[in-house]
Amino acid sequence: MKIAISGKGGVGKTTIAAILSLMLAERGEKVLALDADPDANLASALGISAQAQTNILSISQQLDLIEERMGAKAGTYGQMFTLTPKVDDIAERFAYAYRGVSLLVLGAAHQGGGGCACPENAFIKAIIDDLVLDKHETLVMDMEAGVEHLGRATAESVDAMIVAVEPGRRSLDCAALIEKMATDIGIANLLFVGSKVDGVEDEAFLRDALGDRLVMCLPYSEAVRRADRDGRSPYDVMDDEWRTCFEKLLAVLQA
Repeated sequence: MKIAISGKGGVGKTTIAAILSLMLAERGEKVLALDADPDANLASALGISAQAQTNILSISQQLDLIEERMGAKAGTYGQMFTLTPKVDDIAERFAYAYRGVSLLVLGAAHQGGGGCACPENAFIKAIIDDLVLDKHETLVMDMEAGVEHLGRATAESVDAMIVAVEPGRRSLDCAALIEKMATDIGIANLLFVGSKVDGVEDEAFLRDALGDRLVMCLPYSEAVRRADRDGRSPYDVMDDEWRTCFEKLLAVLQA
């Protein structure tokens, strides 16, 4: 199963990615969690300590590796480089194992024009293609707010894209843009998940906008907020209501 999770920054998509990854691992799945958001926070959401995170290597910062595989110097533009680099060993070499989940952090090119066709971004896209198209384990991808890293062939092989949305116009506007981009490249199964829903009025607001496409609503949780502050995983503090919501989401994903 290949799942991509997107949404406006701060809406809770990394929380969703972490809980899904840990729940699937708890069920015996071989899970690869891919942090493809330039603002990489999935390690923290999984509960990996700040000290342990210093041992996690960001792929985009492995400049010597990128230069070797791409045949072009990282950090520069206007070069010729291969479009088919060797990437099938990257997950095995760089993933960090934690609680049954293998975490791979892609990172981002730290320069202007990060969405351009530089060697770093081309390398990252090649890795995602390999993981989605050629690997067989369960893949949970914490994406940036969009579909930047997904090409058409890759997108068509994603089983579902979860779009996290909170009760607010800006979040809904971002979700609508993600939906359009995802549909344009062939993602057929879009699931909307409400986040930080504080009461019946918030849920009604989201249901009026999204209708039956809204799969579930996660209630606002002070325990989850504190877990983020304290560097703990939301998985370890979620209550029975949250667990029931995620079990429902998994049932939909696996149907």
